[in-house]
Amino acid sequence: MSKTPAQRARKHGERAAVAPSARPGARVPAPQATPRAPQAEGNPKLIIIAALGATVFMFWYLHLLALAQMTQLSSGLAMPDSMVAGFAPSYLEQLRGAMNADALGQLSYVHKTAGTIFPLVFGLAFALVFGAWVRGLAARRAGFALVGAFVIVRIAGNIVIDTALGSQPFNSGLAALAAGLVIAGWALFALVLLLWGANALISWRRKQAAAGQAA
Repeated sequence: MSKTPAQRARKHGERAAVAPSARPGARVPAPQATPRAPQAEGNPKLIIIAALGATVFMFWYLHLLALAQMTQLSSGLAMPDSMVAGFAPSYLEQLRGAMNADALGQLSYVHKTAGTIFPLVFGLAFALVFGAWVRGLAARRAGFALVGAFVIVRIAGNIVIDTALGSQPFNSGLAALAAGLVIAGWALFALVLLLWGANALISWRRKQAAAGQAA
């Protein structure tokens, strides 16, 4: 026959007493939340920094290396992609006359490789930036819209440039469309950077104001 807790306590002393957590009605302490590891908090930031680094590299490779080297095949004429202010439709006709079929094929290859990778990497990097570092919902949505528009316009511009350069006979309408897409691509590129910079400046000022009030 089992003994009651009181009988066990008289026979064996205090060690036989029932633990507080086992007593009826006793409150069991709630388990404490395990703090998040610092590495888990830093991972998103490291991913964004890596994506931004890849964006800078691809910008350098495309605009300052690949397209700059293409001028050696065009008698010194700049490639349409690098002309921030755009160009006249006649410029593409002049460029086509200065480049042979192999050079035009090489420019098309640049557009299909680095010319496509750069806007995609840029879009991914700044989608992560606006999603993780921008707090305002309106600013975040505007950032996503600008990034998506840049990717679409930039890739479309590459396609239209190649089509206009290869058109027989020369299509001035396609050349004008290519010029408009190039201008729009550079404008969207600048707007994305401006929105990011403005948001970073506002966040920095808020932190400085909060630090000043706390002091």
